[in-house]
Amino acid sequence: MANRIKIKKGLQIPLLGVSEETLRGEITSEFVRICPEDFQGITPKLAVKVGDTVKAGSALFHEKNHEEMLFASPVSGVITEIERGEKRRILNIVIKADSTNQYEDFGTKKIASLSAAEVKSSILNAGIWFLIKQRPYDVAANPAKQPRDIFVTGFDSAPLAPSYDFLLNGQEEELQTGLDALAKLTAGKVYLSIGKQTTNKGLREAQHVVITEFDGPHPAGNVGVQINKLKPVNRGETVWTLNALDVVIIGRLFNKGIVDLTRTIALTGSEVKQKGYYRMVIGTELNSLFNNNVTEGISLRYISGNPLTGRKIDAQGVLRAYDSQVTVIPEGDDVHEAFGWASLSPAKYSAGCTYPTLKKAYRLDARLKGGPRAIIVSNEYDKVFPMDIYPEQLIKAILAFNIDKMEALGIYEVAPEDFALCEFVDTSKLELQHIVRTGLEMLRKEME
Repeated sequence: MANRIKIKKGLQIPLLGVSEETLRGEITSEFVRICPEDFQGITPKLAVKVGDTVKAGSALFHEKNHEEMLFASPVSGVITEIERGEKRRILNIVIKADSTNQYEDFGTKKIASLSAAEVKSSILNAGIWFLIKQRPYDVAANPAKQPRDIFVTGFDSAPLAPSYDFLLNGQEEELQTGLDALAKLTAGKVYLSIGKQTTNKGLREAQHVVITEFDGPHPAGNVGVQINKLKPVNRGETVWTLNALDVVIIGRLFNKGIVDLTRTIALTGSEVKQKGYYRMVIGTELNSLFNNNVTEGISLRYISGNPLTGRKIDAQGVLRAYDSQVTVIPEGDDVHEAFGWASLSPAKYSAGCTYPTLKKAYRLDARLKGGPRAIIVSNEYDKVFPMDIYPEQLIKAILAFNIDKMEALGIYEVAPEDFALCEFVDTSKLELQHIVRTGLEMLRKEME
């Protein structure tokens, strides 16, 4: 029986627009766009040029300082454009996809017969090492480092999050193969976290892992919270992190011998007419998903990911590399209220006691409802932050660029997503996730 940890602090935001557990089809697009900026901590160096033909699994670029770290194409086709920004920074690699995917053949492999070096080499050569992230810094894992432990989260507690039970149904074999591969990569343990409501047998009965059940509101599903409660990261230590959906992709590599970057994503949000699940590869253009399927006549916020941590995209945007959710909510820039925050409308939601909170789902928009101001010490972060860290003090240390205090206050354990709820309830309207990312990047440059 799995160990159980109860998370008391947190907040489950009651948003309208949960996806129906129905697979509605497959979405394809003529062009697929891969954005190197999706991969934190990576300096990309191109392995292709315009006019090159690639297969699914062919390397598009590699990490400048680790040439063995390749990044695979999700489709076969022709490179039609390399979009660049300031200082020739690579914004997008555009591939005109073939009508039928052609895959690079990496050969099927039995994990039991492979050494740790062979497992690592297989994942690197296939261009899917980016699925593995590391703490500290929350960046793509450095393959030259040995992880103390590996942590896999098997559920998502974010607002409107997809059901992992639904997503993993029928993929239990690939999940176990992926977990077996990860177990080869560490001398420590592989920790698998599941939710109280998890029913999928592949998660509940996984082998060669330490299973822990987490019960509580968001951010119980964040891997950072799970690490903090199970075995915190200390200075000088490195741990690797994944979610169960990415473990399946690794399992497919060994079971089928191909790189299949297909994701089943949940289309969610109050402004979506037909919610449900759709299959597509990363980088797929989403305009066909939105056409005639969202509210018309108002300004909309399109998000690749969940409303707290996802990236803002436009109606012609693409599915970003790590996302298994697409959300559409009102932008709110066309809303004008007579009394603003002082209105006691039942449509308003408050995480505190500003408005009476009803037991219902709310149609919330993307408005900030206030401007940036000095940090107000009100203990509001602590109410939604379940880690054994002082969040306000850590934010102040980052803003002051005080590395010693940042280390003492636990910056090695956190990622920007861990502060998403703090940002939501923040009276000061600070961009806490951006502040944390800036602090992590500054520390990484200083320490490595």
